[in-house]
Amino acid sequence: MTPRPSSSGPEPRKTTGKKAAGKKTAKAAEKPVAKKAVAKKAVAKKAVAKKAIAKKAVANKKGAQKTATKKTATKQAAPREAVAPPRAEAAVSPALDAGDRERLLAGTHHDPHAVLGAHRVPGGVAFRAFRPYALAVTVLSGKLRVELHDDGDGFFSGLVPLAEVPLHRLLVAYEGTVQEVEDPYRFLPTLGELDLHLIGEGRHEQLWRALGAHPATHDGVAGTRFAVWAPNARGVRVAGGFNFWDGTGHPMRSLGSTGVWELFLPGVGAGELYKFEITRPDGSRTFRADPLARRTEVPPATSSVVHASDYTWGDEEWLAHRADAPAHEAPMSVYEVHLPSWRPGLTYRDLAEQLPAYVADLGFTHVELMPVAEHPFGGSWGYQVTGFYAPTARLGDPDDFKYLVDRLHRAGIGVLMDWVPAHFPRDDWALAEFDGRPLYEHSDPLRAAHPDWGTLEFDFGRREVRNFLVANAVYWCEEFHIDGLRVDAVASMLYLDYSREPGQWTPNEHGGRENLDAVAFLQEMNATLYRRVPGVVTVAEESTAWDGVTRATHHKGPSGFGGLGFGLKWNMGWMHDSLEYMSREPVHRTYHHGELTFSMVYAYSENYVLPISHDEVVHGKKSLVSKMPGDWWQQRANERAYLGYMWAHPGKQLLFMGQEFAQGAEWSEAHGPDWWLLDPEYGAAADHRGVRDLVRDLNTVYRATPALWRRDTHPSGFAWVVGDAADDDVLAFLRLDADGTPLLAVSNFAPVVRSGYRLGVPDDVPAWHEVLNTDAARYGGGDVLNPHPVKPDAQGWHGRPASIRLTLPPLATVWLRPA
Repeated sequence: MTPRPSSSGPEPRKTTGKKAAGKKTAKAAEKPVAKKAVAKKAVAKKAVAKKAIAKKAVANKKGAQKTATKKTATKQAAPREAVAPPRAEAAVSPALDAGDRERLLAGTHHDPHAVLGAHRVPGGVAFRAFRPYALAVTVLSGKLRVELHDDGDGFFSGLVPLAEVPLHRLLVAYEGTVQEVEDPYRFLPTLGELDLHLIGEGRHEQLWRALGAHPATHDGVAGTRFAVWAPNARGVRVAGGFNFWDGTGHPMRSLGSTGVWELFLPGVGAGELYKFEITRPDGSRTFRADPLARRTEVPPATSSVVHASDYTWGDEEWLAHRADAPAHEAPMSVYEVHLPSWRPGLTYRDLAEQLPAYVADLGFTHVELMPVAEHPFGGSWGYQVTGFYAPTARLGDPDDFKYLVDRLHRAGIGVLMDWVPAHFPRDDWALAEFDGRPLYEHSDPLRAAHPDWGTLEFDFGRREVRNFLVANAVYWCEEFHIDGLRVDAVASMLYLDYSREPGQWTPNEHGGRENLDAVAFLQEMNATLYRRVPGVVTVAEESTAWDGVTRATHHKGPSGFGGLGFGLKWNMGWMHDSLEYMSREPVHRTYHHGELTFSMVYAYSENYVLPISHDEVVHGKKSLVSKMPGDWWQQRANERAYLGYMWAHPGKQLLFMGQEFAQGAEWSEAHGPDWWLLDPEYGAAADHRGVRDLVRDLNTVYRATPALWRRDTHPSGFAWVVGDAADDDVLAFLRLDADGTPLLAVSNFAPVVRSGYRLGVPDDVPAWHEVLNTDAARYGGGDVLNPHPVKPDAQGWHGRPASIRLTLPPLATVWLRPA
């Protein structure tokens, strides 16, 4: 990770404002004469403040009376006239004791509401306010006006002979201004017992509705409720633009043993910047972004932003039918997109005008968005997340992102999103040692440090951390209507010894290398998501032979583990083997034929996606077309043949942007796809447009042919015709619909035409019709076709009762259906 500014808000400081700071420090440093002058000046300022308060009170008298007598939704008692307390009560001093003052000043008070605000005490009602840098504070309640005594250090107090605590506001005078404000410390907690219970149990499935910052009306007063989980903190305060990034006067209260801190701040609304100022166990302080922030500043700025959504969705029809068929029994052809670089400079709303139309034109059923959650370093492509609940602000606000998803749905396109629960970066304003000790990361340094990326792994065994992540998965699907999550780096989560040498890891309780906490987390995440969100699909990027990635969580396999519960799994083995085969010169392919056929040995062990993803076209791996051998014509022919083979192979397809038009250069997040290759003014544009036209036709035929997707996960949906023709570099197979309707796919990976090539076929198909040929001239091929229906002979072949003779074009794939 490259160095970045730690925060857009300032670090903790002792004072805010030059004049206020000067006033405080001068007292201890000046000579007696200077002290008298300063004192005299302070008295004069307070006298001016009192006059200003009196003037403000008279001007606002009618409004204050109206506010004080207004009936609230929470049945709060109306202001009462002063009533003398019982004679038996002896009046006490309303001023805070030294211990409370010290803890409030140090930011270590766990319950400021117990001492600030208004409270019944012997002799009446004690009013206390903590307003650093204020010159005077007056309590307003109906006709009541009580100026509080200045107790020093920003503390003000007064005892009023009232029988009950009234509704009240504060009139606060600062140098040059007077403000009438609500008292934050008169409000009851905004979190209920059920919320706290679920948080404590690690079972709050809508955690984002409880924690974070939420504009709300509380006891009839508009403001924002703040809540954060920081169990190791000695104190937490809210700092933001509304208090000049000095949280001294806004300490939060701790709610029992849950580790949750809460505060309702009247007058704070959507758009305000904020962070939490946390006092660590060692007494030091740190400014932290909100882990549950739903909006952030644009990086490199790091503050959280109070957010309230007013978006109205228009994708009801899409959602109503999303669960009509399970994902593994429906067509799924995925276009993978890195939003910031697809067309650099476009916002979410700009993308919404272009991306749905482009994807729909090419016939893809889904897009997969590389990580959208906020991240500080663009070069990480979003895979090192700091704002798990916030779409990146680089492209717009959360409602703008909702607009993009909505427009994709209205265009008939599903939206998958990369999700990264395996690890997080070490930025000192984010999750790392959030409250002064390991919290989101594992307490064991060997378990916490991710060996590959310099990041920290989540502590999947801690119920609150697991809740944070499970709720996050639900959040994206419920709040943003995301149709599925592709979970990144699952293999690194599953194994304790992942990228670790002997001695660098500790076996689990059974002596094995499986990370049992991560297994339990993934099972809970999948079970929760599938239960709550009909039609959703989860996809695992998992590169090992872990047993049961897509098996139901309640079904145990040979290893003794229940399934992980994913809907689909990336077929990394197929990807590596097939690309290795295609990168070889055709003369050598004969000796590596098994690299194409081996995938069918395990094709039905899981529900698979066939991915040609961003990882395969960066960092020296070359783009898809550039991996292919031969001259430019042969490279394009190889890519076209490969795509035809891929779309016919059992499993869903995923293709990274730029590969659909045979971009020759590797992808770079700095400039994205080379769209200029499609410009008609470019001499070779026809070559690139031809490959794109093929992708469009592949998707069109694929979606119209249930044999290619209905039984993707059933062995009955596939049958070899010939899988051992290594000398010819030919393979052929049948894909079958549930009713037996076939599609015949034949690939010739040799650079020669094979005329009259005999293939065994079923005898119940009277004729075969070529529906797709990757060598067609319109795709840039040599136009070696089978233009007429092909009738089978009675001669058996390849173990089948009938056979047909085809002309196989060089470096091409041909699809045939019953005529």
